[in-house]
Amino acid sequence: MLDDSREALRQAYDNSAHARDRADLPEWKRLERSVFLSRLQTDKLKKLLDIGAGTGRDALYFAEAGCDVTCIDLSPKMVELCRKKGLKALVMDVSDLSFPASAFDAIYSMNSLLHLPKAELPAVLLELRRVLKPGGFFYFGTYGGYDHAGIYDNDDHTPHRFFSFYEDAHLQRIVGQAFEILEFRALEIAGNDPRIRFQSLLLQRPHT
Repeated sequence: MLDDSREALRQAYDNSAHARDRADLPEWKRLERSVFLSRLQTDKLKKLLDIGAGTGRDALYFAEAGCDVTCIDLSPKMVELCRKKGLKALVMDVSDLSFPASAFDAIYSMNSLLHLPKAELPAVLLELRRVLKPGGFFYFGTYGGYDHAGIYDNDDHTPHRFFSFYEDAHLQRIVGQAFEILEFRALEIAGNDPRIRFQSLLLQRPHT
């Protein structure tokens, strides 16, 4: 990620950390994470990496269900809130992971990779594949539905954040270069910009 974009993103999430921690979690997000947890429990997968973990609410949900969760986030304030919840958390950029190969059984990313410039996403996906065990699952949730790259004019954060949005087929082509797509769903979210929908992907690192 370009240095200026990275620093603006860090500042935006540092500034909003406590407000985001107090905000209600929408029911549709609760459902997304519960479905993923069920998949992890069915396959007895425990070691989970939460990418862009934010305040740690999702990570705490997985930890309380028995997962061994590691949180990473670009924002030091977000990482601090994760640690206050008793979670393992590191300030780390997803484009520069320091974990060994096959370190995790599963990866969870809720609305975090959408901040990557489009030129960076393929390499980041390969890096996530590297730290995921063969056969491991990757939940990739992101906003999209139309093509966009740049500052989002309707953003409610200061400074305004950089976003990359993809059409459904385009996103699946990129993701499919690194992972097997087990499931793709496009969800219409009430109250959102009508151009945007939520893209929910369940992915798996191939065994070979």
